[in-house]
Amino acid sequence: MSIERVRQALEAYGAANRIIELDQSSATVDLAAQALHCEPDHIAKTLSFMGPDGPILVVVAGLGRIHSGKFKRTFHTKATMLKADEVEDLVGHAPGGVCPFGVNENVSVYLDNSLRKYETVFPACGSSNSAIELTLPELEMFSNAAGWVDVCKDPQ
Repeated sequence: MSIERVRQALEAYGAANRIIELDQSSATVDLAAQALHCEPDHIAKTLSFMGPDGPILVVVAGLGRIHSGKFKRTFHTKATMLKADEVEDLVGHAPGGVCPFGVNENVSVYLDNSLRKYETVFPACGSSNSAIELTLPELEMFSNAAGWVDVCKDPQ
């Protein structure tokens, strides 16, 4: 089970006990915000793309939208999201629980600047009813992020 994989990954940082398992679904930004009693933009959603060297995960603020030009300039490839039936095999987590923790070895994780406006955010934890509240330094460390990027559209 994917949440167990995340629990093991977070245990290395002493944070596994901080995983929140919810009674309701948190599979979408809106559902997660309702379940966690926060604004949708505080949800750290993880988007899955195919890059030239394998899968790329980009963690963005909940209301963030990918800007295809920025993505292409950053990653030197078109922003092609993984198909739903590919995600679990390529990333290690099923849609609705995709997160930047406990992913397959060939997956690169990046954090988008859209997250920087918050002290803490809520990424999923490998299932459609889990999350964890993390500071940005914790998110960066626990996800083994390859770096920060600017690939979202500017807010209106």
